[in-house]
This record gives sequence, C-alpha cells and structure tokens, in this order.
Amino acid sequence: MDADCPFCRIVAGEVPAQILRQTEHVVAFRDINPQAPTHILLVPKEHLRSLEEIGEGHESLLVEMIQAAVQLARADGVDRTGWRLVANTGADAGQSVHHLHFHLLGGRRMAWPPG
Repeated sequence: MDADCPFCRIVAGEVPAQILRQTEHVVAFRDINPQAPTHILLVPKEHLRSLEEIGEGHESLLVEMIQAAVQLARADGVDRTGWRLVANTGADAGQSVHHLHFHLLGGRRMAWPPG
C-alpha cells in the first residue's frame, strides 16, 4: 500500500467510495467525476503504478479485472449497447492517479479516435 495513493486509501477503506465489487485482489467503484453514464474504476488491491509494472505472476490479476469489467457492464446494462475498457499509462496518456486502473465506460456513444 502507498499511503499517498488515493486508490490504496479506497482499498483500505480510509476514503469513502461507491464500491460495486470487491474480491481478494480487485476493487471496483464508481468514478467520482464520471465521463459517461457508466464510469466504473477497477483497481488491483496491490499497488502497481501502471501497466508497465505488470510482470510474470500478474496474469490471473488481469484476467480477474477483465472478468469483473464484463460482469459490471452486464450489471449496469451497457453490455447491450457497447462499452469501453481503458487503461491510461503515463502523463501523456492522461494517467492522473499512479495506481493501475481500468476505466469501464458506457451508456453513451463513444467517439473514435479518443483523445
């Protein structure tokens, strides 16, 4: 855990969040500044700064995060119309919290290319 990381503090229960799902390794909660009607963040409980810290042994964590995203998309009803799963890595990509996380976005038409 990184005491300065807002996502670590949510995982630890020190900061309130609308938790939608929690497993041994993953926590999912609503974004406090949603960019779409459905905007859910999925974070590993382990503090990893970004996708660049993924290595051998993290395969099951990534599968668990993606499976959780699929289940949450279904639960929110965006599986019928489409949804996007995004991981920003680094400042130029828009990563503002340096704890690996996926954004699950849906409930509106998405533009391409993003950004």
